[in-house]
Amino acid sequence: MKALFDKIIKSGIFATSPGFDTLPVRLAVGFIFTAHGAQKLFGWFGGYGLEGTAGWMASIGLEPGLPLALLAGSAEFFGGLLLILGFLVRPAALALAITMVVAIMTVHISNGLFMSNGGYEFGLALLVVSIGLVIRGAGSLSADYSLHTAQTSK
Repeated sequence: MKALFDKIIKSGIFATSPGFDTLPVRLAVGFIFTAHGAQKLFGWFGGYGLEGTAGWMASIGLEPGLPLALLAGSAEFFGGLLLILGFLVRPAALALAITMVVAIMTVHISNGLFMSNGGYEFGLALLVVSIGLVIRGAGSLSADYSLHTAQTSK
């Protein structure tokens, strides 16, 4: 098991650049994604829960609704938690970026840019931040940085 863990760490999945610039971004966007995922999965914060989200997804042509609702909700909820923790930030941010592309293209693009019309501006902002985290990594105050520096200092 230790050999597998060492191989994963050496693969660069935890690699990140030092700096504190990503901390407020990770915390804020992580909270937003976690809350949106909780709406989809658990019905918290005024959401419809997994069954309601699955029904809505099926109604707009995203079939099968239940697995896709579970996938989107899980990406947002668990991906957001990983951003907050600073753990596996690059893969989590990649999953979140893909989720935002799907949301923009299937739900919001036909409504134009502005949120007041159901547009894609919020999804686009989350997409851009997610892409930035894929490129940049988690930063200094993160589990990724701690794991990466511990492994590379050996």
